[in-house]
Amino acid sequence: MQRRFIAWGALLTMLAVGIGAFGAHMLKASISEDYMKVYETGVHYHMIHALGLILVAIIAGQWGESVRLRWSGRLLIAGIVLFSGSLYVLSITGIKILGAVTPLGGVCFIAGWICLAWEALSRKN
Repeated sequence: MQRRFIAWGALLTMLAVGIGAFGAHMLKASISEDYMKVYETGVHYHMIHALGLILVAIIAGQWGESVRLRWSGRLLIAGIVLFSGSLYVLSITGIKILGAVTPLGGVCFIAGWICLAWEALSRKN
């Protein structure tokens, strides 16, 4: 689990940098300022939660693997796909119905952090 989540986190942070650079250099001239802000929000949350995934992996290495840590990592990945992914597609295509998917990603982010907190609070030492 630890190696897998570190690998996923590293790949997702790399992807966030690439997607951010694409937006800054290729999209800025072709989408509205409002949609650029939406896109940048997707990149911001993408990067934070990819780094969070690496944190979960490091914690698993310290505390040992657990079901809650596994779910924490899975939910952070799902949140990136649903939250950031929907914002990327929304900002590029203008398909507003995708805005309905974004909150599901937000729920995944929250649930992932709750799993991490629950794991920390359930530890005896």
